[in-house]
Amino acid sequence: MGVDETMGDIWPFVIYTLVVGVVLGATLLLSWFFGAKARHGGAQDIPYESGIVPVGEAEDMRLSIEFYLVAIFFVIFDLETIFIVAWAVAFEEVGWVGYAGVAVFIGILLVALVYELKSGALEWGRKSRHSEPSKYAVLENR
Repeated sequence: MGVDETMGDIWPFVIYTLVVGVVLGATLLLSWFFGAKARHGGAQDIPYESGIVPVGEAEDMRLSIEFYLVAIFFVIFDLETIFIVAWAVAFEEVGWVGYAGVAVFIGILLVALVYELKSGALEWGRKSRHSEPSKYAVLENR
C-alpha cells in the first residue's frame, strides 16, 4: 500500500469536513443577520411558565416539602422500572435465579411503599405523620 493509495482514501473525509464547515459557517452567518435582535424587550425577556406571569425572584420562592418527596419517590420507582425492564429483557439468560432476585427487589420496594403510605409521606395538606405529639412540644406548652 503506497502513499498515494492512503491519500486517496482520506479525500472523501476532507471534502465532507469542508462541506460541514461551510454549511455551519453559512448557518451562523445567516442567523446573525436574520436573527431576532430587534424582537427583545417587554414580554419577550420574561420566562414563560405555563402561561403564568412570574412574580418575585426565584430565590424568594419557597416550595413545600411535598414537591421534593414526590420527586424522590418518582426517582426511586422510576429506577425500579428500569431494573424490572432490564430483567424482563434478559429473562431467558437469568432464569429462576433472576426471577427470585427481582421478586426480592420488588418486595423490598413494596415494603418501602407501604411504609410511606402508613407514615403519611404521600399525604398533602395537613400533616399527620406523627400520631403522638413530641415530648418537646409538650414541654414548650408549659
